[in-house]
Amino acid sequence: MKLLQNRLIEFFLIFVVIPVSFALNFALWIKMIIGVFGFTYIIFILLKVEKNKFKINENLNWKNFWRQTLIKLLVITAITSLYMLIVDKENLFIVIRTKPLLWVIILFVYSLFSVYPQELIYRTFFFQRYESLFKNESIFILVNAALFSLAHIFFKNSVVMFLTFIGGILFALTYKKTKSTLLVSIEHAIYGCWLFTVGMGEMLGFPT
Repeated sequence: MKLLQNRLIEFFLIFVVIPVSFALNFALWIKMIIGVFGFTYIIFILLKVEKNKFKINENLNWKNFWRQTLIKLLVITAITSLYMLIVDKENLFIVIRTKPLLWVIILFVYSLFSVYPQELIYRTFFFQRYESLFKNESIFILVNAALFSLAHIFFKNSVVMFLTFIGGILFALTYKKTKSTLLVSIEHAIYGCWLFTVGMGEMLGFPT
């Protein structure tokens, strides 16, 4: 019972209190300290408590992963391109048209220093710590997606919240199926880089 209570407190602090606090108006340096402390705690738990080795699984089904990811990417490409054409035509592919070097740099920095830490937190850590607390798999996936969306509340943008909720569902399903932080990070990076490329980067916090 004590373990469950501690786990629930941990869950609430990391995935509700901290993300919501980042949407409040207080000093950036304090937010950075909170973020670094929280991420350090998560890495410690993954290494020392959950005994993660951070090794690439040699039995990953790469062919199936790429096939499914590319199919989803085609759907995302069609929907987001249409959205930009209708809502914000001037910014369609604006960065790659006007600042191609920045485009390349951001794709690399975002994939390595933003995507991977997010997936460690919201998929690897979240699944290993809390999946056993949920009896219903679908509810667990939806909760994960909702909390992933909540992590972006500081943008104060309903479109961003919707996109990250949908993304959260896709990433949670991929991790559920593969149990691979690497694969879900690649998928996350591909979709995020596309949104930046198509012209939706500004609303998602990308430098433009």
